[in-house]
Formats: sequence, C-alpha cells, structure tokens
Amino acid sequence: MAKQTKRYQVLRGYPAGGGHWTKKGDIVELMDVQALALVQAGRIVLEPEPEPEPEPEPEPVAEADAAITEAEAAPAPATKKTTK
Repeated sequence: MAKQTKRYQVLRGYPAGGGHWTKKGDIVELMDVQALALVQAGRIVLEPEPEPEPEPEPEPVAEADAAITEAEAAPAPATKKTTK
C-alpha cells in the first residue's frame, strides 16, 4: 500500500487539535487533504525526501572460495519414497 502521508516542516505554528499547537520547525506528517489549506496559508512546506544511502558493494570472493561456497550451498538431491 502506498504511503498516504507526507512530511511537512512548520513555518508558523497552527492549532493541531485538542488544545495542542505546532511550533516553528516542527516536522508533521499529514495527508494531502489535511495539508492543502496550511500550504496555501504559508504555514507549512513540504520537506524534501531524504536521499537513500548507497549500499556498500560486497567484497569480491576468491574463485576457490566461491566454488566451495556453491558446493556447500547446493541442496541435497530429492529422493523418491516408495511404499510397499
């Protein structure tokens, strides 16, 4: 399921409900319909998506080690069970 909320940074505080208020610099997660009026009023801005960190490349494996690893990882051959 797609993520339904986006992260916004508060530029000017606004009532968040239940007597609570947001303050400048807060990060809030809102759905588009919740954020629309606040964006138009200049109270929040969309926070840029964090860039994913690149995954480190795996270390090269020596050919002899690779052959042993493949042999160890090979599954045992399946055998038929017979009943008499």
